[in-house]
Amino acid sequence: MIMNTYLTYGIIFVILLVLELCYFKVADHFNIIDKPNERSSHSTIVLRGGGIIFLIGVWIWSAFFGFQYPWFLLGLTLVSGISFVDDIHSLPDSVRLVAQFAAAAMAFYQLGILHWSMWWIILLALIVYVGATNVINFMDGINGITAGYSLAVLVPLTLVNMNGVFVEQSLIISTILSSLVFCIFNFRPKGKAKCFAGDVGSIGIAFIILFLLGNVMIRTTDITWLIFLLVYGMDGCLTIVHRIMLHENLGEAHRKHAYQIMANELKVGHVKVSLLYTVMQLVISLGFIYLCPDTVLAHWLYLVGVSAVLAIAYILFMKKNYHLHEEYLISLKQ
Repeated sequence: MIMNTYLTYGIIFVILLVLELCYFKVADHFNIIDKPNERSSHSTIVLRGGGIIFLIGVWIWSAFFGFQYPWFLLGLTLVSGISFVDDIHSLPDSVRLVAQFAAAAMAFYQLGILHWSMWWIILLALIVYVGATNVINFMDGINGITAGYSLAVLVPLTLVNMNGVFVEQSLIISTILSSLVFCIFNFRPKGKAKCFAGDVGSIGIAFIILFLLGNVMIRTTDITWLIFLLVYGMDGCLTIVHRIMLHENLGEAHRKHAYQIMANELKVGHVKVSLLYTVMQLVISLGFIYLCPDTVLAHWLYLVGVSAVLAIAYILFMKKNYHLHEEYLISLKQ
């Protein structure tokens, strides 16, 4: 039985690898590429949309293990499809947001929480779900960070879900396999990546991870499991606050995240920065699982304490290094 399971996962991995290579042929033929600009953290033309492998991975999982989460799959397909179209031909924000909210509603229906008798709580939860999806998307800016960080979330999830008590374990493992395939072509030094995730990848993997975490939070009635996304959350949310303080248009491209300043202004290698974020999240999540007492109070104290440490670290980092980004912006105007 165990050997058959391993064989199945091996077959899935090979299929995913072959399909990713096939996508590269398609992307190259139709010129689906990412051209660098002054806001980019890369300097060469790279194939875009390699992150479509996350959507493909869930479809293949469904084919092998049964279509157990049809509404989730439909929502993922919708949001990834719209994101893929946006990667090729830019769509209005309104179109993308409508698709994201519709897809989130499908995920909520799958989770069994789309109860309109408490419409205001559902509406707030939908806003958080879509907002978190976009924060994860905003964090996709250097080689390896999306795939590496995804593994830092998915691996602890497999440990928490070891007996399949929250969600189908095979879905988490299949998503890990998709991430590993993407890592092969993206977790590389600057200028060496074969492909970028594109919005189809970063939005897609965000949707999957939030659905998996949603299952855990609903069955434990404990939202502190969001700590599995804390590193991304702190950088993403504090950067948004920073941009609001600077009176910037949040819809415009930028490179003000802490990880971007590390990679661009401080010239730290993409792989090193991605590993830093991956390892930080892994340490925090594993500490939450194995060191933090399994009580509501302990979970909240751990979440608040680690959040405070990360927030202080972010502020100190920006105070020391943000001037380098300002100098870069001035150089663009000269």
